[in-house]
Amino acid sequence: MSHIVLRVKPAIGHPPHHLRPHADLAERVLLPGDPHRALAVAQEMLEAPKIFNHARGLWGYTGVAPDGEPMSVQATGMGGPSAAIVIEELIGLGAQVLVRIGTCGAFNSSLSLGQLVTADPVLSGDGASRALGAPEVQSPDPELTAALQAAGGGPGVACISSDLFYDPRSAAPEGADVVEMEAAVLCRIAELREVRAACLLAVSDLIGSGRERLDAEAMTAAGLELGRVAVEALT
Repeated sequence: MSHIVLRVKPAIGHPPHHLRPHADLAERVLLPGDPHRALAVAQEMLEAPKIFNHARGLWGYTGVAPDGEPMSVQATGMGGPSAAIVIEELIGLGAQVLVRIGTCGAFNSSLSLGQLVTADPVLSGDGASRALGAPEVQSPDPELTAALQAAGGGPGVACISSDLFYDPRSAAPEGADVVEMEAAVLCRIAELREVRAACLLAVSDLIGSGRERLDAEAMTAAGLELGRVAVEALT
């Protein structure tokens, strides 16, 4: 990892309690759930990435994007409560544009394994976003969402956030095409803190009669494609 100095917005707010910054944070931040995806995307998409955080196993990195400006990649962990902590502390450190790059399970039979989709709208089916006062239906930033789609992020789909990965339901909640765990809390905090946020997802699971899932190699490839499209959209 490099020790280059990057131009970033100065930190604001109180010191973070869970992240332990070892580098500057860029205003543009990609948010995978998986720490290994954070590392892979940073190494593949950014020039000279350096470690931003490794506390609590939530790996994060800051490097230079193809447009010559800084960009960060920070893992959020699994689920809304973990993501809410990370997102709040990133915003406190100066993040202004946040894009989740994660995976989802598809209820909609027209979607295929590995396909990229953008979350629009986001349905608040989780406890964390509802505890923050989220409405039942939320809208990600429209310009960010359009930029993700133009960069290859696939169609907009109705995405519901859930607290459960091993959800016993096989039928789609009303109005939902896909399910994941962090988009709703991201949208809600972005609205409350007046920053911009959107969500790009890869279909990792087909949910219905049984469950069909990407293998490890395909999951790694999907993670890099998420990073590529998000970086292109933001640059």
